[in-house]
Amino acid sequence: MISRLFQKKPAAAPVRAPLTPAAPKGVVVWAVGDIHGRLDLLEPLVEAIIADAAASAPDRTMVVFLGDYIDRGPASAEVVRYLAGLSADAGIEWRFLKGNHEEAMLTFLDDPAFGVEWCQYGGGATLRSYGLREPDIKHRAEGWRGLSLDLDHRLPAAERAFFENLELSVTAGDYFFAHAGARPGKSLEDQSPRDLMWVRRSFLDSAEVFDKVVVHGHTPAEAVHIDHRRIGLDTRAYESGVLSAARLAGTGRTVLQAIAPGETGGVVRVVPTAD
Repeated sequence: MISRLFQKKPAAAPVRAPLTPAAPKGVVVWAVGDIHGRLDLLEPLVEAIIADAAASAPDRTMVVFLGDYIDRGPASAEVVRYLAGLSADAGIEWRFLKGNHEEAMLTFLDDPAFGVEWCQYGGGATLRSYGLREPDIKHRAEGWRGLSLDLDHRLPAAERAFFENLELSVTAGDYFFAHAGARPGKSLEDQSPRDLMWVRRSFLDSAEVFDKVVVHGHTPAEAVHIDHRRIGLDTRAYESGVLSAARLAGTGRTVLQAIAPGETGGVVRVVPTAD
């Protein structure tokens, strides 16, 4: 890369995302934010996406789930079973990213001592959804070892394969999808698995623009965030009762949200965007 010894390299042109980012031609791309055990929100949202895919033909539809399917919410096992059972019969390409919560569960299966930390941020809800409970004395090593084995035995083969085959990132057109975002100072191609699953403040607080718009979850917010460098889709579904998704078609962007049943009666709504 250096043409002559000690010769100063010309400054590279800054990398910038396209001024008008676009999905691939002929493809409608959906991104779905953090689900966290909310099957009641996931099902109506997916039904709306399937209906949209039928109406969008002959365009192809790709759906990217951004990770964090489990923990905190009441139905983690049911969410995993539902997602693992989605098929391409509807003409949809389903893509599933690994979130830090899936990484934590897989770590627990390999290292039972990690169970204490996992349960500090919601792993107990996942254990309960599989019919298990945390040990009475949380630091008793044999209790965590037994619980790790029990969870491993209760995971059906299809669900274990689902966890093991999760992707770290997906690229489609001018968009880059990762659970947490991307670490500034590194190209999207050079991001580590930890960057993609765990980065937070260094990504959110930076003004650095990557060569694609980064679509992510991981950091909850009251509303979907859309600007020239990122789209954030974690609206704290497990607590707020709002699961958010973005529809990317051509240069258009639409936000769809599933709202928990209650006073509204349970709805899927389109949310205006101002990006």
